[in-house]
Amino acid sequence: MRIIDQRKMIEDLRDYASKMDRKERDDFEMFVKRDKDDEELDSLSFKKLEEMHERYVVKKTKKDIEELLKKYSAELKKDKGST
Repeated sequence: MRIIDQRKMIEDLRDYASKMDRKERDDFEMFVKRDKDDEELDSLSFKKLEEMHERYVVKKTKKDIEELLKKYSAELKKDKGST
C-alpha cells in the first residue's frame, strides 16, 4: 500500500518541480529515480516526500469549489445587470 501512495505523491509533485528550490528538486529527482527502480522509500525519505506533497499539492474540497462557483455566478449576474 505504501508503494502506491509513494507513486501517487511523486506523480502529483511532477507538476510542481519547477517551483521547488534546488535542494528539494534534488531530493525529488532522487525519489523519482528510486521509484523508477521500483524501490520502496525508507521511512525518512517517505516522510520528506509526504512533507513536500503537503507543501506543494493543494487539495480542493467540495466547499472550496462551491464557493468559487458562487463567486463566479455572482460576477456573471453583476456583469449582465450592468449591460
